Amino acid sequence: MSNYSKQTNWGQFIPLVTVFFFWGFVAASNDILIPVFQKAFKLSQTESMLVQICFYVAYTVGSLIYMVVSKGLKQDLINKIGYKNGLILGLLISAAGTLLFYPAANMASFPLMISGLFIVGLGFSLQQIVANPLAIEVGPTETGSQRLTMAGGINNLGTTIGPLLVSFAIFGSASAANTEASIESVKIPYLMLGAAFVLVAIMLKFSSLPAVTPTNTKDTDDAVPGDHKTSAFQYPQLVMGMIAIFVYVGVEVSTASNLPAYMEKSLGFETKDVAPYISLYWASLMIGRWTGAVEAFDLSAGFKKILRFLAPYLAFGVFLLVNAIAKHDLSPFYIYGAVIIVMIICDIMSKGNPARMLLIFSVAGITALLTGMFTSGMVSVYAFTSVGLFCSTLWPCIFALAINGLGKHTNQGSGLLIMMIMGGGIVSLIQGYIADLTTIHMSYIVGVICFAYLAFYAIRVTGILKSQGIDLDKISKGSGH
Repeated sequence: MSNYSKQTNWGQFIPLVTVFFFWGFVAASNDILIPVFQKAFKLSQTESMLVQICFYVAYTVGSLIYMVVSKGLKQDLINKIGYKNGLILGLLISAAGTLLFYPAANMASFPLMISGLFIVGLGFSLQQIVANPLAIEVGPTETGSQRLTMAGGINNLGTTIGPLLVSFAIFGSASAANTEASIESVKIPYLMLGAAFVLVAIMLKFSSLPAVTPTNTKDTDDAVPGDHKTSAFQYPQLVMGMIAIFVYVGVEVSTASNLPAYMEKSLGFETKDVAPYISLYWASLMIGRWTGAVEAFDLSAGFKKILRFLAPYLAFGVFLLVNAIAKHDLSPFYIYGAVIIVMIICDIMSKGNPARMLLIFSVAGITALLTGMFTSGMVSVYAFTSVGLFCSTLWPCIFALAINGLGKHTNQGSGLLIMMIMGGGIVSLIQGYIADLTTIHMSYIVGVICFAYLAFYAIRVTGILKSQGIDLDKISKGSGH
């Protein structure tokens, strides 16, 4: 691909990142739907995780459909229809999914509800395939990964706001006496979301985004001299990286998905009062990713160093602001500013090396989960929410390590990694099942196992890439999904 300008084209980038916002908004809002559906349909913890299964497996199904259609066309689908049309098609598919919420609510049908989420996820899978490379395309290559990180930060702005808005739409204001939600109350926010999808699709149609996909017709050699592998599956860093993406998305999603049930059943919270803590969890990912986005701006080196310390607290300030607007009590959250310091220390220790960062943040994630499991009360809640801080940089680290050295198989490898987003649903289901067998508190051992594999991958991939002559300190990180 070729860049359209020597500077980032903000006129193209800004409308593009609206889709990143939607991904986060819907993903985090699912965590509010889970306890609502669980009560309304009398579901077990395992059954309630079907919400996440349907949503995240849709990414895999969507990727497979994309591959089949491309094979049938004998050319890449996006290369045929173009970036802009690909994004618009994805948004319209997601909009169609939200329409199912209306009959599903009227019929009080759980299968129809999760079918709607599945279709929304199908649309998101196409948007993911288009939007990630397009974020790189709208500016200079050397700052492409930072634009992706910035887009990931916008994604987490959606995850921060989503639970609050959906909770407000279902339960009313924080001071309202309403503690129960009818299924009827779910349809309006999702119909409004569908309207927003259509509106953004129309905006993109008339935006300056490139309508035609630039293609690189020159076939590149493998990155490693003398290495002429015929498939991406022949690279151990990718195969192990696929498992790493699966368990990473798994622990990120399942930690939040099971938090409402833990807070309600073990700590006595009302469903409507859980939303700020779900928002804090997803805001934690935003806190880490905003820090990584600093490099996308044309600033002096000294100012960038200052921003690396300020950015996490600016993101935390956004969280406090939206909760203040929602009239939530902020006093329980101020202490979380001290927890953010731990993330900053871990970031400094990594020195920008993705393998070292993956190892350090995975160990920190294990520590956070074990602390949550062996404490109680609000200490355990803050420990579980801090997992978001330590998940914040893992996607770009894993992605960069897994596709490095693949050469002409890089695109195939990237598509395979995106398919593994299904881990968000499957790991959530496994944790829900363990929770039904034991307790929700102890079910977080599933997340510990996930982080343990990520720490193992960080160590193992270091040796694999070094044996291929790849300098880990020169690998650039990408963005959050």
